[in-house]
Amino acid sequence: MTTDGIFRQIRSKRTMLCVGLDTDYAKLPECVKSGRSVTEAVLEFNKRIIDATAPHCVAFKPNLAFYEYLGAAGWEVLGETVEYIRSNHPEEFIIADAKRGDIGNTAKMYARTLFETFDFDAVTLSPYMGSETVTPFLEYPGRYAIVVALSSNPSSSDFQGLVNGAVPRSADSSAYKPLYRAVMEKMMSISTPDNMMFVVGATKADKLKEIRAFCPDNFFLVPGVGAQGGSAEEVIANGASAKGGLLINSSRAILYASSGEDYAHAAAAMASLTAIFKG
Repeated sequence: MTTDGIFRQIRSKRTMLCVGLDTDYAKLPECVKSGRSVTEAVLEFNKRIIDATAPHCVAFKPNLAFYEYLGAAGWEVLGETVEYIRSNHPEEFIIADAKRGDIGNTAKMYARTLFETFDFDAVTLSPYMGSETVTPFLEYPGRYAIVVALSSNPSSSDFQGLVNGAVPRSADSSAYKPLYRAVMEKMMSISTPDNMMFVVGATKADKLKEIRAFCPDNFFLVPGVGAQGGSAEEVIANGASAKGGLLINSSRAILYASSGEDYAHAAAAMASLTAIFKG
């Protein structure tokens, strides 16, 4: 899918919402669990959430950890979830929240797995081991690497905001950049906005305007809205680009909006109020 295609969905649906499919069996309503195995319940829940929220979002983002812990059957559920979206809601952008990051040969296999075997549109990546962890994912037309730059979790400041020691020393203090900016600028130098996005957390909304100034064209995947306390309104005000430029993720607040039989209806209602685009 092209960035223009994503923006057409944003304009059509008037939303920048990405629904995170972080499906935790322990949190599923009893009506879903009753009479079903763990994997059957997870898949049934996913299908109902997808159908209910698809009119109100432009992307879905399964977090692979919530499927991997189920073993081989969990991988089957993940594949069936992607196939269900493709068959029933083909306009949706599908992100593998995998945060993979390894050297070249391994990265190539991760890219094959997630783009070819599972047919995701995009994959989240950790760039700590350098550009070779990302370049294999850039070889697939119409697919995207989504590199973690400034994440929403509290301990992100341990590393991401540190001054980059690799920047040449000079009397000009502007030469010193936080690590997340050095990461983004390196990734921008080896890619285009048509194959590269960045993770920028909603809980760092005060940084979004600064980040958008030096990265005007790439889409940002923005986690942290809802249960983590981020504000979609602040994110849009500070981070939107001329083409929208944002995929604002919400997971728990939508998935578990109700623990009763109305769970899908409640999820749809919550989704309809989240990340509304007024541009």
